[in-house]
Amino acid sequence: MGRTTVILIVSLWVIPISILVNKIVPNSYMDEIFHIPQAQQYCYGNFKSWDPMITTPPGLYYLSLAHVASLFPGFLLLQKISKFSNLCSTTTLRSVNGALAIICSILVYETIKHLRPGLDRRKATLYTVVLSLYPLHWFFTYLYYTDVASLTVFLAMYLASLKKNYRLSALLGALAVCIRQTNVIWMLFVAYDGIIDTLLVGNQNIQKSNTYIAEKDQVTPKDDFAAKPGLRRRKTKSTEEVFRPEITHPIALSQSHFSGLLDEFQYFFVQAWRSKWELVAYFSPFILVLGSFVGFVYWNGSVVLGAKEAHAVSPHFAQILYVAMVSALFSAPFHFTFSHAAALLRSFWKFRPLSFLLGFVAFAAGILSVHFFSIAHPYLVADNRHYTFYVWRRIINAHQLTKYFLVPLYVYSWLSILYILGKNRSRIWVLGYFLACAAVLVPAPLIEFRYYTIPFFIFMLNCGIDDICKWIFSAILYVTVNGFTMYMFLFMPFEWSHESGVQRFIW
Repeated sequence: MGRTTVILIVSLWVIPISILVNKIVPNSYMDEIFHIPQAQQYCYGNFKSWDPMITTPPGLYYLSLAHVASLFPGFLLLQKISKFSNLCSTTTLRSVNGALAIICSILVYETIKHLRPGLDRRKATLYTVVLSLYPLHWFFTYLYYTDVASLTVFLAMYLASLKKNYRLSALLGALAVCIRQTNVIWMLFVAYDGIIDTLLVGNQNIQKSNTYIAEKDQVTPKDDFAAKPGLRRRKTKSTEEVFRPEITHPIALSQSHFSGLLDEFQYFFVQAWRSKWELVAYFSPFILVLGSFVGFVYWNGSVVLGAKEAHAVSPHFAQILYVAMVSALFSAPFHFTFSHAAALLRSFWKFRPLSFLLGFVAFAAGILSVHFFSIAHPYLVADNRHYTFYVWRRIINAHQLTKYFLVPLYVYSWLSILYILGKNRSRIWVLGYFLACAAVLVPAPLIEFRYYTIPFFIFMLNCGIDDICKWIFSAILYVTVNGFTMYMFLFMPFEWSHESGVQRFIW
C-alpha cells in the first residue's frame, strides 16, 4: 500500500472513463470551446493569438505543450501507422487532466503522510483514494478545464512549503497563479502557513499575556524558535538553520478559545517583529510573486484577462456561506452525526456567554449576506446546463424566505468546519484559512462549485479524522454522485430551442 497502489487505483477509473467520455462527447463542450482552440494555437506556435473570452492566464496551455512533447515519440509511431497527424486534438488535450489527476493523487498521499507521519499506509492510501473521488475534481478530470491543473499545482506548492522548500513552493505558486489568478491568495495562505510553522511550532502552551511579557527578556530572539529535541541552538547558527525546525504540524497553543487566540496573535506578531528581516529574506520568493501579480493587475486593469464585464469584482458575501455548506455536504459523515453535533454543542455551551455573542454575530452576518449581498449572475439564471442553476432556483430561491431558512445550515457548517480544524491546527491558522476563503470567493459574482475545491481539500487534509467508517461513507457518497453526474452528462442530452447542438448537464 502506498504511492504505487494509489496510482494503480486512480488509473483504473481515469483511463476507461476518459475513453468513454471521448467516444460519446468527441467535440469541445462548454468552456472547452474557448480553451481547446487556444491551446491548439499554442501547439501551432502562434503564441500571439488570444481569445478575448478567456478569463484565465495561459498556464494550462503551457502544461499541455509539455504533455504533448512527452507523448511526441508515441505520436510519431502512430503517425506512421494510422496517419494520425493532429498532435493537439481534443482527446489529447483532455488527457492532460487525466495525467494531472494521477499526479494529484500522489501529491495528496504525500501531503497526508507529511502532515500525519504516524498514519498507517493503508489508511493514507484509503484517504487518498477517497479524496481523488471528490465529485468536482473527479468530473473535470475528463474535460479540458483549468480545475485539475489548478488543484495539482496548489498541492505541489503546499507540499513543498510543508517540506520547508520555500523557493520551490513560490515557483510553483507562480505557476498556480498562471493557471488561475485567485491562486495568488492560496499562495499567500501557504506562505502564512510556513511562517506559522516557523514561529509557533514546538510551543505547546503559551503563558498568559502578562506572564509571557514578564519572561520574554529571558529569551534571546533566535532561541525562540522550536528546536529538535536534544539539540541546542547557538547564536552562531545560520539563519537557515534557525528557520528550519523539525515539525509535524501546528498544535493548539492554549485552552481558552478567546484568550488562546489573543495569546497566539501576541506571540506570532512579537516573534515576527523580532525576526522581521530574516522572515523577509526567507519568504522573499513569495513576495516577488505577489509583486509581479500586483504589477500584472495594474497593467491589465483587472484580475481577469477577458470578459471583464461579466467577471467584475463584486461584494458577494453569500459566497462564504455557500462554500461552507457545499464543503460540509461533501463531507457529511464528518459533520452531520448526533455525536459530532453534541460535541459541538458542548463546546459552544462551555464558552458561554462569549460563544452566544459570536453565534449571534454569525447569524446576523449570515442574514445580512443573503439579503444584501447575494448575487444572481446572468450566467447563473440563464444557463440550465449547470447544477447550480437548479440549486439556485429550486432550493435557495424556492421561496422568498428559503434563503433565510438556510442561514442556520450555513452557520452550523462553518462552526463544524472550524471546530474540526481547531482540534488539529492553531487558532491563528484556522482564522487564516477562513480569511483566505473569503478573499478568494467574496469578490466572485458567479456561483461555481468548482471554486470551492481547494478550500475543501485544505479542510480534508487538515481535519485529522481517523474514523474509517466516515471515510468509507464519504467514498460511497462520492461514487453515487459521480455515477449520477456522469450518467446525466453522457446519456441524458437535450436540445435548446434558441441554440443548435446537443446540450449536456454539467457541474
